[in-house]
Amino acid sequence: MKPSAHSDDPHLVDRVGWLRAAVMGANDGIVSVASLIVGVAAAEPSARTILIAGMAGLAAGAMSMAAGEYVSVSSQADLESADIARERQALLDDPAGEEEELVEIYVARGLSQDTARQVARELSAQDALGAHVRDELGLSETQAAQPLLAAVSSAVTFSAFAAIPLIAAVLSPLAILIPVVVVVTLIALAGLGALGAVAGGAPVVPASARVVIWGGLAMAVTAAVGRIFGVAV
Repeated sequence: MKPSAHSDDPHLVDRVGWLRAAVMGANDGIVSVASLIVGVAAAEPSARTILIAGMAGLAAGAMSMAAGEYVSVSSQADLESADIARERQALLDDPAGEEEELVEIYVARGLSQDTARQVARELSAQDALGAHVRDELGLSETQAAQPLLAAVSSAVTFSAFAAIPLIAAVLSPLAILIPVVVVVTLIALAGLGALGAVAGGAPVVPASARVVIWGGLAMAVTAAVGRIFGVAV
């Protein structure tokens, strides 16, 4: 466990490994399935068609999000591993030159030449690779790529939040289905924005506003396409 000067008030950056994927999955789940339902309802107002489209969108979207997150974050992990391997080899080939790189980094951050050299020497003696990974590459355990965690977080939150507009569509009378789904979706998006802001320690209002605006725009565009062309989109 890393020491902390304020263990009772931990940094929220520790959540970055799963929070980004979870918020993205949740937002995409609400917006994509709600937009699909609204678009289909505008084109072909059939309860059976809307239900099938919504369920298919939920299943396909969850798998797509999981696969996309896993592949993209795996690529990030591969890049990180390759850079770490290069640093490890560089330390074997030219340890003195690598220590000088640390000195330059610490001087650029505001330390005096003598202090920077002492810090670089002591860190190199303790864990040279760790020092270069952290201070030269800018990588840390907290922000390291975690493909499986990202995939699971994204898929689970996508499914959970995509179910909100789908349930609203199932329970709503067909005649008012579109406005009900839109209102429920916008409320859910506002809640999602607030939840993500609280989890990340960010201001609530801007976070809620941006997801509501973009979600509303997505539903409006999809509904317009369905209305104009009269096809399921």
